[in-house]
Amino acid sequence: MRVHIYDLQIGDRLASNVFNDSGLHVLSNGKMLDAQDINKLFNHRIDYVEIHRRLSDDSSLAMVSKAEESARKIQPFFDLAVDGAKDLFEQVVRTGKFDAEQIHENFDPLVESFNQETDVVQLLLSLNGKDDYTFHHSVQVGMISYYLAKWLGKSREESLFTGKAGYLHDIGKSRIDSAILNKPSKLTPEEYESIKQHTLIGRDIIENSMGASALSLAALQHHERLNGSGYPHGIRGDQMHPVSKIVAVADVYSAMISSRVYQQKRDLLVVLKELHRLSFSELDPFIVQTFIRNMIPNFLGKSVSLSTGEIGKIVFTNPSDFFRPLVQVEDKFIDLADSPQIDIEMIFL
Repeated sequence: MRVHIYDLQIGDRLASNVFNDSGLHVLSNGKMLDAQDINKLFNHRIDYVEIHRRLSDDSSLAMVSKAEESARKIQPFFDLAVDGAKDLFEQVVRTGKFDAEQIHENFDPLVESFNQETDVVQLLLSLNGKDDYTFHHSVQVGMISYYLAKWLGKSREESLFTGKAGYLHDIGKSRIDSAILNKPSKLTPEEYESIKQHTLIGRDIIENSMGASALSLAALQHHERLNGSGYPHGIRGDQMHPVSKIVAVADVYSAMISSRVYQQKRDLLVVLKELHRLSFSELDPFIVQTFIRNMIPNFLGKSVSLSTGEIGKIVFTNPSDFFRPLVQVEDKFIDLADSPQIDIEMIFL
């Protein structure tokens, strides 16, 4: 059936090859469309394509069902990694170090399971939990660090190493008083100073367990900032290891998007806007831009509430302004890039 690209849905399968006006081959017959494919068609100014008839007209339910099914498949591997993080912490409490081999056993299977999926955003949100925040956070930072490294063009080996740096970045918290870690109210200056020690402790634990490497540097430096405002040493960006810069972005994102005893989960768009703001002073701008650029396409097809009170659906993302996409509201289209008076208030994921 022939459909306008505004009406395409993630999961539609092409029924013929697609060429642009210059005869350049864009997408192949049989391709199952994801968010990047639909954006590609838009960028090539293609209006209509042929797709196979959909099995169900209720695409939103189908997408939710697919996301839920993906989360169910990955959940055992996610739980294994969370339990593994708990065990690493417990080993440190008992002996002052951990079994390095367990990192590979716990983290590698999760990476393999995620590599089969395309909607990374939805999966990370689905697998996020309020309980055992420290351990869920360690796993989430590990996964985000892995994907960030991939999106930055790193090899699979380098990406996996970076993911493990993220997985271990908070290992120093194993030696911090749990009453301080889980305190529901604002920390005192003394308690905050105690928390800051986890970076130094984490470096020492990793070096004692595996030797000095970028893994121990990431644990030490993931709270340092490009403008020198971070801790523990207040170094600037040119003194930070590249892996530390990636883990820092993953850590900030995960902390802001997660539910904690003293913080409600924030809307994803608000979090990405805050990351964008921080990229002008504290976080590496290229890494942040790469992260946002790869996250935004996953919003295609998602419902949004607008400042006008209307509910719409994101149909295209704007490569020149990540936060102002094209939104369909019933039978009209609103290009937020040309409508500065209208904002997205919430994305329903």
